[in-house]
Amino acid sequence: MKTLNSPDTISGKEGRAYAKVDGNNEELFFAKTIEATIEKAKGEVKAIGKRMTGYKTTGGSGSGSMTLHYLSPLFRNMVKTWKQTGKDIYFDMVIENDDQESSAGKQSTLLIGCNLDSVVLAKLDGDSDDPLDEDIDFTFEDFDILTPFTKF
Repeated sequence: MKTLNSPDTISGKEGRAYAKVDGNNEELFFAKTIEATIEKAKGEVKAIGKRMTGYKTTGGSGSGSMTLHYLSPLFRNMVKTWKQTGKDIYFDMVIENDDQESSAGKQSTLLIGCNLDSVVLAKLDGDSDDPLDEDIDFTFEDFDILTPFTKF
């Protein structure tokens, strides 16, 4: 019987993320959290003789979110370029989980064709004793698992 060894769970603090923007790799060292999700699109399949509705996957869409320490101009400059030129900026992102204590190993995920939904342009918060952060939502058009976790 298999059991879970506590050290094999993945620490969310162990890893890194990079955005490839205009050919330059920008390390997202100021990220607090990054999450990317695939949502499958499904069509209903109804048939005579079946009381239950079936579903057929017909596509998918990728979206994500990041919470960042509010200190980098990287994403604000992207929307500024879009505003000034009308040219939207798409970029790729690599997210690596790399907890050396876990025998699951390293996982590297590539998000392709990332595009920002919203960016915080300016922020102040006189009520908070915490450093400023910002939430950024994005979409992506494709993905690849470059290095998967080791199978258990």
